Amino acid sequence: MKDKLFREILPLVSKPVRYTGNELNMISKSWTESQCRMVLAFPDVYEVGMSHMGSKILYGLVNEKTDHLLERSYAPWPDMEALLRRNKIPLYSLESYRSLADFDVVGFSLQYELSITNCINMLDMAGIPIHSSDRGETDPMVIAGGPVVFNPEPFAEFFDAFLIGDGEEILPEYLDLCYAVRGLPRGDKLLAMAKIRGVYIPALYRAEYGEDGLFKSLMPLQEGVPDRIQKRVVTDFDQSYFPDRPIVPYMNVIHDRAILEVMRGCQRGCRFCHAGMVYRPVREKKVETLIRQAGAQIKSSGYEEISLSSLSTLDYTGIKSLVTQLVENYGPCGIGVSLPSLRVDAFSIDLANEVQKVRKTTLTLAPEAGTQKMRDIINKNITEEQLLEAVQAAFESGWNSLKLYFMFGLPYEEEEDLAGIIRMLKEVKAVGSRYARRAVEIKAGLANFVPKAHTPFQWHQQNSMEEFDSKKEYLIKARGKDRGIKLDFHNSSTSFMEGVLARGDRRLAPAIYKAWQYGCKFDSWTEYFQYDQWCKALEETNIDPGFYALRARGQEENFPWDFIDIGISREFLWQEYEMARQEKVTLDCRQDGCNDCGICVEFGINMEILEEQS
Repeated sequence: MKDKLFREILPLVSKPVRYTGNELNMISKSWTESQCRMVLAFPDVYEVGMSHMGSKILYGLVNEKTDHLLERSYAPWPDMEALLRRNKIPLYSLESYRSLADFDVVGFSLQYELSITNCINMLDMAGIPIHSSDRGETDPMVIAGGPVVFNPEPFAEFFDAFLIGDGEEILPEYLDLCYAVRGLPRGDKLLAMAKIRGVYIPALYRAEYGEDGLFKSLMPLQEGVPDRIQKRVVTDFDQSYFPDRPIVPYMNVIHDRAILEVMRGCQRGCRFCHAGMVYRPVREKKVETLIRQAGAQIKSSGYEEISLSSLSTLDYTGIKSLVTQLVENYGPCGIGVSLPSLRVDAFSIDLANEVQKVRKTTLTLAPEAGTQKMRDIINKNITEEQLLEAVQAAFESGWNSLKLYFMFGLPYEEEEDLAGIIRMLKEVKAVGSRYARRAVEIKAGLANFVPKAHTPFQWHQQNSMEEFDSKKEYLIKARGKDRGIKLDFHNSSTSFMEGVLARGDRRLAPAIYKAWQYGCKFDSWTEYFQYDQWCKALEETNIDPGFYALRARGQEENFPWDFIDIGISREFLWQEYEMARQEKVTLDCRQDGCNDCGICVEFGINMEILEEQS
């Protein structure tokens, strides 16, 4: 197969290096001497999957620290898929070129709801039955992890198991068990897996619905199967595994640089933010740990940039010391340090100046909303004065290109709030005209708000596509002819389908399967998203998508994801939703005291870190 692949197929596809493997620092373990053999299947193209930090962590952890084997596979672009199918070559891993069907475990990383059709397509290309109920004794266990599985129910029919929480905490234990029960019948294996904390086995539960169509409950079918699944959490984050020798691709990928995960979790409490809720509590690494990890990655990779990664990097208490040391250590070598989107304050600009002394690239800020009312509703604790002060400091420091992120379609939004977005952009440009050294460029990324499970806005209805499109037209008209302000919008139909799946239940599975049958795949790519086919699939399976996306929920309504215990109480989330309606803010618990969300008590971790690391 490998010879045919390299001689006859790869010369005919775009970017053939996506499919060759053999990159620097790739790990090839013995197939026969390894215990459990798993392939990590990322349901997007190579350059997206190779940029995913979680995959890097799991790849190194399993291969370096266990007796198991972990290889990689990515979704082939349509040109490669067509050739593989025509030549009857199954989807394979990059390390051993074996079919995914040969592995004991096929694990998908679900980062985005609409990647589910790629998961189905990859299983089909490997000859693995798509529905878990159709898999036999010789088929792999098909599992999934990632942020999407905090509501796994829409995808329950396709997976044997979901691993909930931090992967490095749960995956080695799961693989140990897979190896230990390798001789048992498949049903007994699943029952044994259900005993692991954080593992959800959908086949061992029955979903029940009321006569009104509302979700009622999720019932365990056997004794010993837990009523609730508690997420797994790495408690000693400083000592947790992180790869010193990351794989270095032969092509440019999305994040082509060394990465340091400085902290995990976020305490800011933005009410729209799914990651900010499900990845609590906040855990940090020591500065000296990060300096060591940076040195090891640079030595083993040759990267010329170090990225500091987390949900809120500038909240890391050692940020100033870390940046100073990294710049001192690597600046003279021409190795830069990059930060994600910045907090809106002068400290952020000072830090950005420190890391980009050589050249000023685009600076990214995230005010999220255009009026103070809306920022209070979503609990974005910044003021317009802080934003304009930060913008002035940036322009005075030599920046000439700014990107600002906003959302629209937020709860309780009114026309004046949309007008506030454009007014803010024009004020930012005016500040640039006064203080920048040359003409400025202002870009605005405008995302459609999608309510997510386990957030305070999980009760709120989503805007319809018509409402999103109407608001988009309003924003474009309000901008007028000012071409110095560029607006970049998300696709309304994509956001609508994301909203349907984000708060869906098991009844969506037939529609998902039929959408794939109608050719839906790469749904996160605008050029491939087929909204008409999704509508056809929903209609033929008698699914009203508005029931999931456009309907407000009552306080007492049961949710399909309630059985997932993220450590934050439902009562706290409702209280936050009520405070949003009242336009009240909740302060940062690491600076202003506990807000009683429940996470620290449940996991025995204190998020309060008040003194900056030196």
